[in-house]
Amino acid sequence: MQIRNVSTVLRELLDRDGISPTELHRRTGVPQSTLSRILSGKIVDPSDKHISRIAEYFQVSTDQLRGRVGITPARSAAPRDEIHSELKDISLWDDDTPIDDDEVSVPFLREVELAAGSGRFVIEESERSSLRFGKRSLRHNGVQFDQAKCVTVRGNSMLPVLRDGATVGVNAGKCAIGDIVDGDLYAINHNGQLRVKQLYRLPTGIRLRSFNRDEHPDEDYSFQEIQEEQISILGHVFWWGMYAR
Repeated sequence: MQIRNVSTVLRELLDRDGISPTELHRRTGVPQSTLSRILSGKIVDPSDKHISRIAEYFQVSTDQLRGRVGITPARSAAPRDEIHSELKDISLWDDDTPIDDDEVSVPFLREVELAAGSGRFVIEESERSSLRFGKRSLRHNGVQFDQAKCVTVRGNSMLPVLRDGATVGVNAGKCAIGDIVDGDLYAINHNGQLRVKQLYRLPTGIRLRSFNRDEHPDEDYSFQEIQEEQISILGHVFWWGMYAR
């Protein structure tokens, strides 16, 4: 009987989804060296930080990824008539549809120009744009309802993970430098500009990293530069979504 551990389970998941360890690194931010050592069995008990990112990507639990709990195989395709019998009517709604008791309307943050032609911006909540989230999903991700915000990603700096126009959910309750988990995504207010980056803590300050590092190299800021550049963390990214195009 094959012993199931994180190495064997990760190999199965990579094969299942048809992606390489390099692509998994790009999509999760887990270092390639760490993935290589996990797959080779040199790391038998990876840190929760790395395990949680990998498990979230593959939509399995951390216990399943560690091989402690089996992964339920995907259900085989049902006959066409059975599929139709399981379909339910689609419930249509728009911005005027009342919020259900188990939902919360999460506002978008946006850049607002202070004065025409000044070139200076501030970040405010939009009065019109919002996105609905289930309260259970927010609780599961440790997000207080009133601390959830949405941000639209602009530009190509976070390709291939986040395209221009992607939406990310932000937990504004985790906005201190001490809250940073190295390599996780955060929304940032950079002197009025909304940015989404990987963050790293440094002894002298912070590092901002893009997934598209060929065009957008790392940015290191000392604590003094953080003040001078008016950089503040808006919150930790707990969710993202975008259209395929």
